[in-house]
Amino acid sequence: MARQLLVPMDDSEPARAALEYALERFPDDEITVVHAVDDLEAGYGGRPPAVAGEDSYPDVFDDVDRLADEYGRRIETRVVEGQPATAILEYVDEAGIDDIVIGSEGRSGVSRMLLGSVAEQVARRSPVPVMIVP
Repeated sequence: MARQLLVPMDDSEPARAALEYALERFPDDEITVVHAVDDLEAGYGGRPPAVAGEDSYPDVFDDVDRLADEYGRRIETRVVEGQPATAILEYVDEAGIDDIVIGSEGRSGVSRMLLGSVAEQVARRSPVPVMIVP
């Protein structure tokens, strides 16, 4: 039986590397790519336009479409609202995700202490296994 993999996606190289890793390493599993839209990205006081559909964020999903074609795979895409780590983990619970494959910038030192890391927050709080791809 195929596992349900979740790959969080933003417009970064580590996120693209995580998706490519998932496509290469798990050819028989179903993959969902999720883009988290926080309140700052959505705009003050309003709901993000992407809640109505992923077409509101075409740049984020361009690489997803390209890689899906390249690997001959079908990839679901979703947009979720909220602080990224929290929104990702809420989606994991709602969708019955089995594993998460997430990219990481590899921050260290003061940058990591001040900014934190979505990958680290997800890994620490996740109810399912998390693979962090550098």
